[in-house]
Amino acid sequence: MYNKVKFLNAGDSALVMEFGNEIAKDINAKIATVVENLKKKKVDGILDILPTYRSILINYNPMKISHSEIVDILTELSKLNSSNQSDDVRLIEIPTIYGGEYGLDIKNVAEHAGMSEKEVVKIHTGTDYLVYMMGFMPGFTYLGGLDERIATPRLKSPRLKIEAGSVGIAANQTGMYPLESPGGWQLIGRTPLKLYDDTKEPPVFIQAGDYIRYVSIDQKQYDKIKNEVENGTYKVSIKKVKRGDLHE
Repeated sequence: MYNKVKFLNAGDSALVMEFGNEIAKDINAKIATVVENLKKKKVDGILDILPTYRSILINYNPMKISHSEIVDILTELSKLNSSNQSDDVRLIEIPTIYGGEYGLDIKNVAEHAGMSEKEVVKIHTGTDYLVYMMGFMPGFTYLGGLDERIATPRLKSPRLKIEAGSVGIAANQTGMYPLESPGGWQLIGRTPLKLYDDTKEPPVFIQAGDYIRYVSIDQKQYDKIKNEVENGTYKVSIKKVKRGDLHE
């Protein structure tokens, strides 16, 4: 974490508040504190607040609020103690079928780790992952906390098509593809949940600051959940838990 936050221009109606140059929980906690308190302020002229791994992008209307006014507000918020974060967090369970046609690269991950595919699944489902940020497409999750034992480099040649719901690993990150797209992550499984649904408001039920817990399911469970999702009868498990009860 920087000793002092940096403010960077991002055009004439946006700025970046940068906290450090690494992926770290203390940086994420500081970002979460600033974002939470900035939203509470409901500052007229601020249009959007987008947290990332180590910074916050703020879009604003320069006709209503100036760059310097926003910097003053953010500077004050940066002085807040991040240890005062709420002890309650949202834990979202993601049912996932691993291996086979759904996890084409789980063998690669297992061989790279020097373990069996079952061991990879056990390790992957044994951690609750912090959602550091939402990524390059609506609903794409960048999760922290992947066990180093199963960290695996990206594919040398990205795929042109990855199915929506695919769960993958890229170096020391894990995450999910909400929509069909190209990509180079090592695919280890797939969830039948709709991670992005433009018929709902909001269309994405996962937020930065949430925790994700993967739950291993079999083919029968996958088909059942997929059918319920398509019929609109499936209810995603989202619980409020204490930070101390998380598996990190």
